[in-house]
Amino acid sequence: MRTEAGETFATTLRIGFAEASAFATLAGDHNPLHHDAAYAAGTRYKGPIVSGPQMAAQLMGFLASHFAARGAVIGHDISFRFHLPLAVDQDVTLEWTVDTVTPAPHLHSDVVVLRGRILTADRKVATSAKARILIGDTP
Repeated sequence: MRTEAGETFATTLRIGFAEASAFATLAGDHNPLHHDAAYAAGTRYKGPIVSGPQMAAQLMGFLASHFAARGAVIGHDISFRFHLPLAVDQDVTLEWTVDTVTPAPHLHSDVVVLRGRILTADRKVATSAKARILIGDTP
């Protein structure tokens, strides 16, 4: 299957408190908003939230997994913007849309530029992303 501009793909997932806390620990993020439900309940967030690095990792992993069947996938440039916190234990949607595909024969790849986002359960944009990846054969 050839990658084309306009292609959109999405998935829904739920991150529980234990998973959010474990990931934050592995990432070295000891913010009590990710680990202490009682503390988080007393903040403006009213409960534990998922760490930004975890959501970025989910978006990157979903992107790589989606294109892996089409060839070697390498992330070249990916940036994130965090708009809203994500409460644990809610369904969130990860979504990517292909903006452009440019053949790069010297790289044995296509350069693919995409826009991504994470939507909360009520469809608000929590995280947005821009990515440039290479999809193709290794020389």
